[in-house]
Amino acid sequence: MTDMRTPLNKVRGLGSAKEGTDHFWKQRVTAVANVLLISFFVILVISVQGSSHSEVIETLKNPLVSILFLLVILSGVYHMKLGMQVIIEDYIHGEGLKFLTLMANTFFCAFIGFGCIFAVLKIGFGG
Repeated sequence: MTDMRTPLNKVRGLGSAKEGTDHFWKQRVTAVANVLLISFFVILVISVQGSSHSEVIETLKNPLVSILFLLVILSGVYHMKLGMQVIIEDYIHGEGLKFLTLMANTFFCAFIGFGCIFAVLKIGFGG
């Protein structure tokens, strides 16, 4: 089967990793999302300052607060994974060690993310 694309079209948008600017844009989009979401988180923490444990739990049970918390976690953990991936790819040169650290990065981020999501859902559903 003959490939009908021009040579330029075959390589357009693809870098040496064959991903192009996809990783760059994901990191930038999550960074912008984190500015807004972390601002919400900081404002929430300040607003519950001095409240009792039961008042904080009631605040966290609010569906809007729970959803925003989940978005903070998802965006933050994904941004963390992308950032550590760049550092690992840039500074670890052995292919075997690079593969292991990238895998460990993925597992660590998944573990942290799922743990945080579990906690928010448990509080949100009154567990």
